[in-house]
Amino acid sequence: MTGLAAHVLPLVAAASLGLLAGALLAEDRLLVPYWRTLPAETFFALHPTFGPLLYRFFTPLTVAAPPAAVLAAIQAVLQSGSLAPRGLSAIGAAVLACSLVGIYFAFFKAANDAFIRHAVPAGDLPAALARWAAWHRARVVVCLCAFGLSLVTLVA
Repeated sequence: MTGLAAHVLPLVAAASLGLLAGALLAEDRLLVPYWRTLPAETFFALHPTFGPLLYRFFTPLTVAAPPAAVLAAIQAVLQSGSLAPRGLSAIGAAVLACSLVGIYFAFFKAANDAFIRHAVPAGDLPAALARWAAWHRARVVVCLCAFGLSLVTLVA
C-alpha cells in the first residue's frame, strides 16, 4: 500500500491526538490557573455549570484518540512487516494514548466526582486543585508525547 492509503489511519491518529493535546494544553494554561485563584465558594458555584460542559467537550476527544492510535499502530506494523521505526513509533503513540484513559480512571474520575459532590472541604480545595493540576500536567505531557510519536509515524 502506497501513497495516502498507507497513511490514512496514522493521519487520523495524529489529528485526533493533536486535537486532544491542544485542548488539554489550553485547559492547562488557561483554565487550571484560573480555577486555582478562585475562592472555594466561587469554584463550587461554577463547577456544576462548567464541569459537565468540559466533560462533554473532552469525552469525544479522549475516546477517539486511543482507538485511532491503536488502529494506526496495527496498520503501520502490518505494512512494515516488522517492528520498523514507523511501527515502533505508532505502537508508542498507541500505548501512551491508551494510558490517557487509564490516567482518567486512576485519578480524574474520583477527583472530578469529589468536586461535583462538594466532598472537598473549602480549606482543602487549594491542595486538591494543586494535585489535580499536577495530574493534569502529567496527562498533557503524555498526550504531547503520543502526538509527537504519531507525527514520527507519519514521516518514518
